[in-house]
Amino acid sequence: MSDTLDTEKNTPAGTPQAPAQPNAEGATTDGNAAANAVAAESKSAAKAAKAVKKEEKKAQKRKNKEYKIKLFPANKKGKHYCHLMNLLRVMFFPLHWLLFPFKMYGFKKVPAGAYVYVGNHYCQWDAFYPAHTTWEVLHYMAKQSLLENALLKPFAHGCGVIGAMRDGADVRTVVDSMKVLKNGEKLVIFPEGTRNKKSDEEFLPFHGGAALLAIKTKTPVLPFVICNRPRLFRMTHVVFGEPFEFSEYYGRKLTQADYDEADRKLVEHLYALRDKHRAEMAEKKNKKRK
Repeated sequence: MSDTLDTEKNTPAGTPQAPAQPNAEGATTDGNAAANAVAAESKSAAKAAKAVKKEEKKAQKRKNKEYKIKLFPANKKGKHYCHLMNLLRVMFFPLHWLLFPFKMYGFKKVPAGAYVYVGNHYCQWDAFYPAHTTWEVLHYMAKQSLLENALLKPFAHGCGVIGAMRDGADVRTVVDSMKVLKNGEKLVIFPEGTRNKKSDEEFLPFHGGAALLAIKTKTPVLPFVICNRPRLFRMTHVVFGEPFEFSEYYGRKLTQADYDEADRKLVEHLYALRDKHRAEMAEKKNKKRK
């Protein structure tokens, strides 16, 4: 005790004290802990990066599996053909005519180029009527569930079918349809959206879209109307009107009201086409009676 006091007394005031020597064992432990933390953080970052890459690959696979509209190149004459669709025509046309005989009137030979076929809808066989007007490929707008059917999907894709949601809220449907028309190909739309099982006289409410596509792409509309419900072994009358364009809407900034107006004109055109045909048929019958 006295030695310590003497030392302190002998140490001049203001002389800095020597720093305490660090514990070597403690420094090593702290260093190992820091290294382990860095390693753990690096390992966690690597795992996260790996997970991101894995998710990106899955997303790419899903994207590759998504249904993509098939377009058909034009030949030297400017016509677009689908061999699968023509094979189906040869196979099913005779069967269709035998089971559901029909007679077509009006514009029955459609030339090359883009057209929007628009007609009413009673049964699945209705799809054949437009197919009788040309040997070119026809892109049918069909319900989305058709493209999700494992059995039908390959045929639908091979024939360039366009999937559509029944509520009409599918931007991809519009984009695919515009691609088809701008490529000079033909599009078939049944605006009722489903088969009409309610009335033989009144059409179901038309979903919008047909007029919009025709206006935006400046494509002629080819109207057709099935005048009576197809029944087994009973003659069906189908009338194809002359193609027309909504040229009064071209070059204008249109509102939804304008498109709705064009859709109403389309419905009125189909009714007028059917009424005219029925009047002509009635007149012929009266002449035969006389």
